[in-house]
Amino acid sequence: MNLILLGPPGAGKGTQAARLESLYGLKQLSTGDMLRAAVASGSALGQEVKGIMERGELVSDAIIVRMIADRITAPDCKDGFILDGFPRTVGQAEALDRMLAEKGLKLDHVIELKVDDSALVARISGRFSCAKCGAGYHDTNRRPRKDGVCDACGGTEFVRRKDDNAETVATRLKAYHAQTAPLLPYYQGRGALKSVDGMAAIDDVAQALDKIIGKGGK
Repeated sequence: MNLILLGPPGAGKGTQAARLESLYGLKQLSTGDMLRAAVASGSALGQEVKGIMERGELVSDAIIVRMIADRITAPDCKDGFILDGFPRTVGQAEALDRMLAEKGLKLDHVIELKVDDSALVARISGRFSCAKCGAGYHDTNRRPRKDGVCDACGGTEFVRRKDDNAETVATRLKAYHAQTAPLLPYYQGRGALKSVDGMAAIDDVAQALDKIIGKGGK
């Protein structure tokens, strides 16, 4: 079972991907993590990537696809994978399809977590966490039981991510939609695209994903 989860930051991809990993034995593959791992490995591909990054250049689509091709042959991908952060363009999607076809593989589902932009801005910009233990809270959806005191550790200092502000989130959403919009008709034309309500409760999103995937776990 090979999947792509599409959705902007804050749509819940990470939460759902972790659940799918556990339930179905799939492996979440982040292109960012793969690049870092390739460089750390010291392999020929890693040395090539390191040189490109040190020169301040962008790693080409061809190299990313080669890296994915190597990664999906690892034992932890035997039951399938979830791609995170790739493809971002139709050209990348076409290159990915060609590589998978060469390996006798295909994407089973491309699932879009649909979001309401204004609601997502409120969801993300309201997040804060305990500086001591990292427990997460929200201005409206989940405040500490006692104001100013962490439920988990009793800490009294809280922090917010610098990029969790309304203006930055709106900019990231705009960029996401600009990049992703062309991918939707591409995968729809191949009968692979499905959509679920990414603004629903976590358990409801999980149930919608299970209905699409149609399996009962590993």
